[in-house]
Amino acid sequence: MTTYVITVPGTFLRDVDDATRSALARSLASHHTDLSETEDVELLTVHEDGTFSVRLEIEAVDKATAEDEAVRLAGAALEKLGFSEEHAPLGPPAVTGIDGEF
Repeated sequence: MTTYVITVPGTFLRDVDDATRSALARSLASHHTDLSETEDVELLTVHEDGTFSVRLEIEAVDKATAEDEAVRLAGAALEKLGFSEEHAPLGPPAVTGIDGEF
């Protein structure tokens, strides 16, 4: 298994307050551990124009599985906070870090 840091971009199409940002970060915190902290990677970045990036550590057998899981987790966390795909569409995920056992 390999640990991937996957960045999932998105855009909030309605206002998001600090409490919602904090709740989103808390709900995804379990996927932001050693590798992210070592690399000084922020879990959630939200820009003034509503664009955002979520960076999650995913343990998976390959890149595609890791990317799919990251999108699923980010989407589920947003949905839980009342942001459907219509209100916070996600962009294509990208691998931004790898820590594998070779």
